[in-house]
This record gives sequence, structure tokens and C-alpha cells, in this order.
Amino acid sequence: MLANMTTIAIIAQKGGAGKTTLAVHLAAEAERNGQVALVVDMDAQASAFQWGLWREGAPPDVIDCPPPLLARKIAQAQEMGAGFIVIDTPPHADSAATSAAAVADMLLIPCRPRALDLHAIQLTARLVEATGKRAYVVFTGGPPNARKLYEEATGIVKGYGLDVAPHIIPERAAYHHATGQGRAAFEIEPNGKAAEDMSVLWAWISTLVNKQA
Repeated sequence: MLANMTTIAIIAQKGGAGKTTLAVHLAAEAERNGQVALVVDMDAQASAFQWGLWREGAPPDVIDCPPPLLARKIAQAQEMGAGFIVIDTPPHADSAATSAAAVADMLLIPCRPRALDLHAIQLTARLVEATGKRAYVVFTGGPPNARKLYEEATGIVKGYGLDVAPHIIPERAAYHHATGQGRAAFEIEPNGKAAEDMSVLWAWISTLVNKQA
């Protein structure tokens, strides 16, 4: 359980990093753990918003929001009792990412452990440095068991001045099957590896946030 309302922005300047998958799954995990969660979709592609429509009213709520209205939407959500807000930002959009970072308590940066993705994360690192906010890279979309790969990727990321989350969200078919149905991995495979991965990441985030409360 989180001590106060928490807002997390999911930021990555390169597409295909798994921002939306991470955003909707964290919000669903928050609801499963007793929070009133909200996903704010700033991406014009509206993938998170579509996921919310497919849920047909089941929580968490998902709203779309242009950058100029973001601060107002967050304030309104807080007034309505939201405890956990996740902002899904578009790639290649500094203005949206900057707006999201300004209202967020913490930034999560999904990144595949691949050369081009790791190179591109330098752009996000510069944005994070300008915000002064806590930020952690979450490795996504890689093999589940590749210790050396992640060690090397961690070294590269730390060289850019970024911290790395201690848990990864590797490539799992359950994430794709679930999001395509407007569901979360734990809703289709409650005892599956994908559900376990996200649960562990959520627990780490909760502990981190409560320590800073």
C-alpha cells in the first residue's frame, strides 16, 4: 500500500520500448493491491486508451490528455481519490516527456537491452538530468535469462548517469496476449512468469515510494 498519491511517468525517446505495456500493467497491479489507479495516455496513438476501452469499465481508468492539460488532470485525479497515476508518454516528444516529468514523483525508463536502444537512451538521460527527478531504467523485451547481457547493459546505462531498477520485465507472450484483450497478464495467467515479474516490480516501486514518503 502506498502512503500518498504517487505519480509515475513512463518515458523513452525511442519507440518500441514497451512503455504502454509497462504503464497499463503497473496501473492494473496497483488496483490489485488496493489502490485507485489511473493511466494518463499522452500518446497520439492512444494505445493505452484503447486498452482501457477494451476493459469495458473495469479498473483502472484510462484517460487521454494533451500536454497543456496534464497538470490540471493530475490535480483533478487527486481530488477524486486516485492513489496511483501512471503517465504513458509518446516517443520522440520532448514536450510531452518534459510535462510528464514535471508532475511526476518518479520516472521509469523502459529500455530493451540492445545496442540501438541503449544508444538512444542518451537522449532520455539528458532529459532526466534536466528534471532533477528520481529515475530508473527498467530493462524490457529482452531474454528472461541472460545475466551477462543485462550486466553489460547496466554498465552502459550507468555510464549515462542513470540508475537501473533491480528487476526486469523480459519478453513474455502473456503481455502481448493480455494487452490485446484489454487485460493484464495476471488476469489471464495468475500464476505465470509475466504476472510474477510485474508483481515483483510493483513491490519494489511501492517500497521505494514509501521510503521517500
